[in-house]
Amino acid sequence: MTSTVSFIADRLGIEPGMAVQELGWEEDCDPGVRTAVEERAGSELLDEETDTAVNVVLLWWREDDGDLTDALTGALGPLSQNGVIWVFTPKTGRDGYVEPSDIAEAVATAGLSQTSAISVADDWSGIRVVSPRTAKAKR
Repeated sequence: MTSTVSFIADRLGIEPGMAVQELGWEEDCDPGVRTAVEERAGSELLDEETDTAVNVVLLWWREDDGDLTDALTGALGPLSQNGVIWVFTPKTGRDGYVEPSDIAEAVATAGLSQTSAISVADDWSGIRVVSPRTAKAKR
């Protein structure tokens, strides 16, 4: 399990001591991703009620979850200046699949930038989203 935990945490850019908020958690979310992030960060994931500044937001999102633009805008509240939002969506063919064009439109409408996409679990893909100034700073 340790190598899987390290692999997932590395791909998500999780470092020890980071504050990580989780939004959109439901029973269908992958427990391995949650475990990997908590183990690497060294603390439990924060929920939507947190008033702590966070380095990373994990946003689990499905087709019927509502307005993704609103969810992204809401996720910006506690996000630190150089923070990252990971939008996790079901992979193609899975229940709740979200079209990539719908995600791209929501990201742009929220004034954010999509930087990369990865497979994070058997049933979930992840899209890394940042503010435009964060994307420029990483170049």
